[in-house]
Amino acid sequence: MFETIKYEIRKSVAWITLNRPEKLNAFTEQINREVQQSIKKASKDPEVRCLVITGEGRAFCSGQDLDGVLEDMDHGEVLRNHYNPMVMELHKCEKPVIAAVNGVAAGAGMSLALACDFRLLSEKASFIEAFIHVGLVPDAGNLYYLPKLIGYAKALELAVLGDKISAYDAENLGLATKVIPLERWTEEVTVFAERLASMPTVAIGLIKKNLKSSWNLTLEESLEKDAQAQRIAGLTSDHIEGVKSFMEKRKPVFLGK
Repeated sequence: MFETIKYEIRKSVAWITLNRPEKLNAFTEQINREVQQSIKKASKDPEVRCLVITGEGRAFCSGQDLDGVLEDMDHGEVLRNHYNPMVMELHKCEKPVIAAVNGVAAGAGMSLALACDFRLLSEKASFIEAFIHVGLVPDAGNLYYLPKLIGYAKALELAVLGDKISAYDAENLGLATKVIPLERWTEEVTVFAERLASMPTVAIGLIKKNLKSSWNLTLEESLEKDAQAQRIAGLTSDHIEGVKSFMEKRKPVFLGK
């Protein structure tokens, strides 16, 4: 079904792997489209309760493939037609999404990682706001997510200076959920993903939705959102199981329903 990515479901986790290692998984129109389609597919699949996006080979994603950039290209139209739909599909996803950043995440590759809910970084991973080095502006949601994660001043610094950020520097800035040693990379990403996949999926989706909307709401509006979300969560079988397991002093078995 896909040519530029790998798509596999294991233990309720959809693994989406950018698969152009010879090009450091750089974006083309096709890979933009296939990432969008794979996220949509996983979002709709009741078997899937967590998504992992990672890269094949030594890079996560090096950004736009410059071989496809023409002098008279309208970069705005490229974003509207290819990058923005991909980012919006990711933004709409109600299931937890992990960016497993196995190597460099540069330019729009960094934007992709920022748009995910969690960022697990290999100790060899790095972020680079590469746009400034070719006279461009960070895009694909980069300037939407970055200041929300690390604040305006530091976001401006990274975007304007375009310095390489190591995995541990990213962790100190708040860009990384965790930095993982190479020898434990696959094991720890898998354990983290399967942990999320075993949690109350509906509640996670509601948490994501309310956090995203909170930036533009008054306290009164936010409190009403809480009430609406809690009504929905309170009607799930996972809530019933959570209360029952608490009373029975055992570990809950959530089904994501």
